[in-house]
This record gives sequence, structure tokens and C-alpha cells, in this order.
Amino acid sequence: MIISRVCPFTGALNTMEIDVTDEQIMSWRNGMMIQQAMPNLSADEREFIMTGITPYMWDEMVSDDEHE
Repeated sequence: MIISRVCPFTGALNTMEIDVTDEQIMSWRNGMMIQQAMPNLSADEREFIMTGITPYMWDEMVSDDEHE
């Protein structure tokens, strides 16, 4: 499924192709924990669905520079 989300940090529209079904999306939207509704997805894919944050942006926001 092609999923597009707006990044909350940049406002950019990002799109990912994710192996998820309509039924899984509906289960999550109806209150099931995303890990239970979509156990086949990676943490990065689930994060993108929930928040619109891409793996690249996550790495940028939590860079090692902040910890030095």
C-alpha cells in the first residue's frame, strides 16, 4: 500500500510503500496497538504510519551531535 504522510518537523509530504492491508489499518484506527495490528512491519514503518516521521528524519532529529 502507498502511504503518504506529512512530516511534523518539516511539513514535507513523504510517501512510502508499505506491506500493510486495509484491515490492519482499520484495526489500528479502531484502537488496537499498532504492534499487534501490524506485526509484520518494521518499527520504522510503524512510526511513519503513526507520525509521518521517516527513518532519515528520525536519525536527523536524534543525531549523535546532541549527545556530545
